[in-house]
Amino acid sequence: MLYYKYSDYLKNKYGEKVYKLPVNLPVTCPNRLDGDGCAFCAGAGTGFEAMSAAVSVTEQLTRTRQMITRKYHANKYIAYFQNYTNTFLPPDRFRSYLMEATRIPGVVEISVSTRPDCVSAEYLDIMRDIRAMTGIQMNVELGLQTANYHTLQMIDRGHGLAEFIDAVLRIKKYPMSVCKPFKTREGGVMRLENLIRDIDEEMYHKIMDNHEIDPEEAKETARILTALGVDIVKLHSLYIARNTRLCDWYENGKITVCSKEEYFERVITFLEQIPETVAVERMFSRIPEKDAVFCNWGCSWWRLRDELLQKMEEEGRYQGRCCDYLNGAALCLLKSE
Repeated sequence: MLYYKYSDYLKNKYGEKVYKLPVNLPVTCPNRLDGDGCAFCAGAGTGFEAMSAAVSVTEQLTRTRQMITRKYHANKYIAYFQNYTNTFLPPDRFRSYLMEATRIPGVVEISVSTRPDCVSAEYLDIMRDIRAMTGIQMNVELGLQTANYHTLQMIDRGHGLAEFIDAVLRIKKYPMSVCKPFKTREGGVMRLENLIRDIDEEMYHKIMDNHEIDPEEAKETARILTALGVDIVKLHSLYIARNTRLCDWYENGKITVCSKEEYFERVITFLEQIPETVAVERMFSRIPEKDAVFCNWGCSWWRLRDELLQKMEEEGRYQGRCCDYLNGAALCLLKSE
């Protein structure tokens, strides 16, 4: 096995293929209150494929569910609250939106995308209680972008690594499962899984293909995520959305994007550092062509995936190959004396 597919993880968990239904809430981000948000974030956030936030949660999920069911004959779904910061709203409204999602037939899981600095016990309590009442699994998707605080400052992320670690550890203290997702500013997302399986996933986003980023950052980020107990990762190549500061930097030559081959090497290095039990949800970004000035070197994500896997197979490299650095790894030197 070259890598553990997220689709296989879901099949193992739910007995069949599960499809995500994106939901766009009328929320914003704390990083936008006093400015334009993160340097890479477009005005529409990341919900390029979602409906307008003016449409109710019930209608969004119902219409998308009908379309997916007709096309794929699907039976099970994940309600994915994707865009902006979905815990940056009053707790009662947060609870109401989640409860709407639980009433959609076939929804077996709810995924809530948020920032590490917007995770608190009050919101986790709500998710835990809804899980206990409905039996529907919960997933917290955390955006980080990178473990490098210099990069976090450069892109005006608005928080550091400490907030991310705090959010992960806070979720893991709950009597519920936590999945670990990971995303990279050289490209990826992370999820965790813990005790009783109430909150199923937690995600981390990172961007992986900027020449200014040390390639070793992907390796070290993977090791940090592994030490935190990540169970699912989601890798993203850097895309450059129109009408963003990142777009201005790119068009003015202030940043460059690494080659496709260099990105492949970073992804494989990352995968080699994480355990083979960690599910990998994605390895390349997806954004409508009209919304970006750069994405995936002009190639389709699935062609890039196939090329990446061919490279791994030819070079004898696979997920978990170098995951030997925890649990007092240096003590093995005693045995060799």
